[in-house]
Amino acid sequence: MPFLRAPAAVRKSRPKMSPPVRTTVGLLFAAWFIDYVDRLAITAVLPTIGAEFDIGLGQQGLLVSVFFVAYALCQIPGGMLADRFGAGRVTCWALLAWSVFTAATALAWSFAVLLVVRSAFGAAEGIFPSASTKALVERTSPAERMGAQGLVMSSNALAAVAAPLVVPVLAAAIGWRATFWVTAAAGLLVYGAVRRWLPAPQHRAAESGGASARVRDVLRMGVLWRFAGMLFGYATLTWGLSTWIPSYLFAERGVSLTTAGVLMAVPSLGAAVATLAGGRLADRFEGRHRKVIVPAMAVAAPALCLMALSPSLAGAVVCGTVAVFAASLCYMPIFAVPLRSLPPEQVGVGSAVVVLGGQVAGMTAPALIGVIADASSFELAFCVLALGPLLTLALSLVTPQDTDSFLAALRSRPPRSRTEGTPA
Repeated sequence: MPFLRAPAAVRKSRPKMSPPVRTTVGLLFAAWFIDYVDRLAITAVLPTIGAEFDIGLGQQGLLVSVFFVAYALCQIPGGMLADRFGAGRVTCWALLAWSVFTAATALAWSFAVLLVVRSAFGAAEGIFPSASTKALVERTSPAERMGAQGLVMSSNALAAVAAPLVVPVLAAAIGWRATFWVTAAAGLLVYGAVRRWLPAPQHRAAESGGASARVRDVLRMGVLWRFAGMLFGYATLTWGLSTWIPSYLFAERGVSLTTAGVLMAVPSLGAAVATLAGGRLADRFEGRHRKVIVPAMAVAAPALCLMALSPSLAGAVVCGTVAVFAASLCYMPIFAVPLRSLPPEQVGVGSAVVVLGGQVAGMTAPALIGVIADASSFELAFCVLALGPLLTLALSLVTPQDTDSFLAALRSRPPRSRTEGTPA
């Protein structure tokens, strides 16, 4: 069966990136960067939007969560589209669509309309992650894959630096609505660049039966859902913090939104460095994510609680930076074994399954933290987030550590049906 074919052995030495790979990494970095700026822009101006529409913290959190509902629902369909129509084409579709809905955010005249627009925005961005991952897999060798993916995904952390620094300044100068027009225009520029310059695939997917059969094969991989659970725990921390830290600093610490953006740059820069390091460690360990995740998440969980309980602003920033850095080390190792083990024709849906776990966290964590903060305090809400790293740590102990054990877990599945037979 196609998903039981192991890829070529991974060389321990790190090859230099070829020009097509460097171009691919640069373009996907830009696409992910604007993806994250567009989605984080609303968190940087939530207090302003809350005041304009007269909504509380729970409803503000809903604006973030409704994005993730649509985003999560479109993960697997996005993988199916990438496998069916091609990763490059679907990447361009996503860029164009979410840029349009970013601009539409500026036109919302009520809270209800804003919810609808942010939901559509989430659906447009939801088809992008699996297409981006498939595009990279088709243009890289297994030996360089996680390092290249680490470079691409470091854009998320850098966007988390840029958005809190730039968006509040733009919003103060031209208003929050015009700020969304500016970010939408940037997305259209990236769309044009990806459409024109994305290199052709180097590793084309093999035919392996009907598309629906391939999707069923992937969705029935129970082991893959454990990796999705690990990403759920990781993303509970990252999205819970990125959504509410500006409001927390503003409401509880008396810090202006502009200053909050500067303070958030510290952990975000740490996350960028940690994501790059995590990608290199994943390549060096040839998967074996437990070597990174267990010690890193064992640090992240208590650091998060110390951040919440710190009596000083400086202490909170230091502890928060440690928590984010440690958690970000785990991002690429979570993906390492699936991306090294799945064949190209199943990477689209396979990566979508893993990413879905993170988006379910993004769907639930912002709203939950908002509700807890409204009912009790931000301190209690942030301590609850520590459950996320602990979940990731626990699941890392019961997931395959390399390609051989991943494929062995697939072979141990029971037969799918009498007509389909037993996996070899």
